[in-house]
Amino acid sequence: MAGSATLASVSLFVFLLGFAQCKTVKRDVKALNEIKASLGWRVVYAWVGDDPCGDGDLPPWSGVTCSQQGDYRVVTELEVYAVSIVGPFPIAVTNLLDLTRLDLHNNKLTGPIPPQIGQLKHLKILNLRWNKLQDAIPPEIGELKKLTHLYLSFNNFKGDIPVELANLQELRYLYLHENRLTGKIPPELGNLKYLRHLDVGNNHLTGTLRDLIRNGDGFPSLRNLYLNNNQMSGGLPDQLANLTNLEILYLSYNKMIGPVTPKLVEISRLTNLYLDHNAFTGRIPDGFYKHPFLKELYIEGNQFKPGAKPKGNHKALFIFCSLTLSTTQKNPCHSHDQLWEFLQHHKEREREREASATPSRILLLVQIAEREGCHHCLD
Repeated sequence: MAGSATLASVSLFVFLLGFAQCKTVKRDVKALNEIKASLGWRVVYAWVGDDPCGDGDLPPWSGVTCSQQGDYRVVTELEVYAVSIVGPFPIAVTNLLDLTRLDLHNNKLTGPIPPQIGQLKHLKILNLRWNKLQDAIPPEIGELKKLTHLYLSFNNFKGDIPVELANLQELRYLYLHENRLTGKIPPELGNLKYLRHLDVGNNHLTGTLRDLIRNGDGFPSLRNLYLNNNQMSGGLPDQLANLTNLEILYLSYNKMIGPVTPKLVEISRLTNLYLDHNAFTGRIPDGFYKHPFLKELYIEGNQFKPGAKPKGNHKALFIFCSLTLSTTQKNPCHSHDQLWEFLQHHKEREREREASATPSRILLLVQIAEREGCHHCLD
């Protein structure tokens, strides 16, 4: 046993020695140094030396992860977030061709995502949320065939959701909420067999659920569907019941009409159903009140017949969020995560005097959050 342990230790030492002696691919060294030259001091002070993967006694740059490929080292992850990077998206990033993770969230990046983003063929996680990126979402993102997580929320993207995103056959999580997207949600997204979470809330999207789910044979793995705060119309088609893995259906603040189909009761895993502030009519099917897993049913602001009752505990956090409605006409607070994101987003906008909610209302929401014990979420 002792001999085996010694052999393992020697092997590890030899590997680390070899890794340290490897040279980093010149392409990656050049790209990272170009990025270094364009970033603020908060990042640059920790990026010492010329080699981002480390050189001699110098460690790898903070937020940079490298891997060995043959006789060379390549950059495989770049995580530089929440450091107030200001300016356009650093195009040199798109020359890091071995990246599997790119995380630049919670900065102040502006302008478009360059079409060269499609060069990052090994990318699995792309996180650009909480920036000020704008223009259209580039269709070239659809070329990132290994992508599993795509976070573009809390930016200023406009235009249509690219149908090319339906080419991302490994995609699990798609976050596009809090932008200025228009048009219909591409029904082709239903062909993404691994997609678990789709959030396009708080945009200006149109169309109907029938357009999106068609015959109900799409979205086989979908658990969470967030369509809230858009301009969706039409009714609740029976085909929704074919989304058998659905747990959260969030349709609040749209222009949807008609009765609530009792077929929804057949979704056995459904835990949260938000129908509030639409123009639904008729009665609430009794099956919802007997559903074994349905915890919350929001129905306020519709035209249901007398006697319709919500289900679940409407927590104070969520109720107080309605105080923003007189100015924003949006209530993004049906989950804790969305509340924290909402507060973070609007605190920043308030600093720039671009807030869509008044300071007094935002302050109240901050006080509620702090009282609930989430001080760090508001930093």
